[in-house]
Amino acid sequence: MTVGILRIILRIPESSSLKDKRRVLLRLKDMIRKKYNVSLSEIGDKDKWQKVELAIAHVGDVRAQVDRSLAKVVDFISSFNSIEIIDYEMELL
Repeated sequence: MTVGILRIILRIPESSSLKDKRRVLLRLKDMIRKKYNVSLSEIGDKDKWQKVELAIAHVGDVRAQVDRSLAKVVDFISSFNSIEIIDYEMELL
């Protein structure tokens, strides 16, 4: 069994309030959960309008599969014009 953890920091430049941020984030989190069957949670920068820190976890039997799945999540997030990836790191346990 392999557990993969992705910590990712995002910027939502068009957000002008926490309400805007939550709207974008709720939609993004819902799409990621449905498409990739992962668990995710906002873990930092909850009071900032344009910055988001997420933790995304995936569990699988094959290490390479977990790695690929988390890489696809990063690619998916980067496909959004309204969201910028500032930094991310993946850890496989």
